[in-house]
Amino acid sequence: MAGISIEKLCKAFGPVVAVRDLDLEIAEGEFVSLLGPSGCGKTTTLRMLAGLDFPTSGSIRIGGRVVNDLPPGKRDIAMVFQSYALYPHMSVAENIAYPLRKRGVPRRERDAKVMEVARLLRLEALVDRKPRHLSGGQQQRVALGRALVREPQVFLLDEPLSNLDAKLRAHMRAELIELHRRIGKTMVYVTHDQLEAMTMSDRIAILHGGLLQQFGTPADVYERPANVFVADFIGTPSMSLFEGTLHRQGGQLEARIGSMVVPLPENHVTWSGGADGLAIRLGVRPEDVVLGDIGEPAVVKLVEPTGHENIVLLTLHGLVVTARLGADVRLRPDEAVHVGFRTAKLHIFDRDAGTRLNTDGPARVTAFRGLQSIGQR
Repeated sequence: MAGISIEKLCKAFGPVVAVRDLDLEIAEGEFVSLLGPSGCGKTTTLRMLAGLDFPTSGSIRIGGRVVNDLPPGKRDIAMVFQSYALYPHMSVAENIAYPLRKRGVPRRERDAKVMEVARLLRLEALVDRKPRHLSGGQQQRVALGRALVREPQVFLLDEPLSNLDAKLRAHMRAELIELHRRIGKTMVYVTHDQLEAMTMSDRIAILHGGLLQQFGTPADVYERPANVFVADFIGTPSMSLFEGTLHRQGGQLEARIGSMVVPLPENHVTWSGGADGLAIRLGVRPEDVVLGDIGEPAVVKLVEPTGHENIVLLTLHGLVVTARLGADVRLRPDEAVHVGFRTAKLHIFDRDAGTRLNTDGPARVTAFRGLQSIGQR
């Protein structure tokens, strides 16, 4: 088991810079996801860790050893690919044993290790089958077994669940979480699926345009997004974001969004400006939109029932806001309602820089000006 240290890592393909000045410290035994949209640099980063691509500049240390120029076989890592890459003419046991056979491990020791891994992955009843006789989830477990049998310091996983259907992906997520808990090895997991990253990871590195946007726990990136990109990217449904200005009125800090005035809790934002205003973007998570008997007038635009909840699109002063409401809340399109925000949960960003302005300290909960306070759930 080993930690990973990435310092000022860059990778350019001609004029295109895929990864730029990346710094990451991954602790021993940690499960870290590299998350972002297509083309953000996450797979390129993983390939540099694996030794399949070499950095343009910067350094990679695994277990304290610089590995920039080492080939994959010398890095003591194992990689699981998006495609299972199993040998179709070999049985499950032979596929798992292949790295040991290449290394010249004696047959008796090899067989013992294969069965140990097969039991760990619940494949012992399938060891004589060929890949074509396995389900997608079983094939993925065989690919994991081939990596596990090598007993590497670090596991690298490149979107290993993307070829599975939704139900099987959920099952395999749970299996990977349990596997990591049992073996305790360092794992770096590439995904574009935020649900995978949020449910499986100790920490998440969010990339965009080759740049690291935020590195933190799932709770950190959801509750305290560092910038507008992270705020918009993390969360399903996405955070509603509105352009406006920040003002101080008689000692009270407030956000003005079109014709709305939203008083902000004391010490909610780091800003020492006066009454002239600062251009901002105000963000509100769907679960922090509440309905009441009084509030700002809004109209229901769309209701999406999911079974356990309703996702509702509302028009509010010409703006569209998304709300997450209970399944027992019955609404119809074009229905008039009153809306408020849990203002202690509002996210404030500098509009031009895109950076977070919240102090993230304790704050009381208020509602729109002139409305009753809205309690925090």
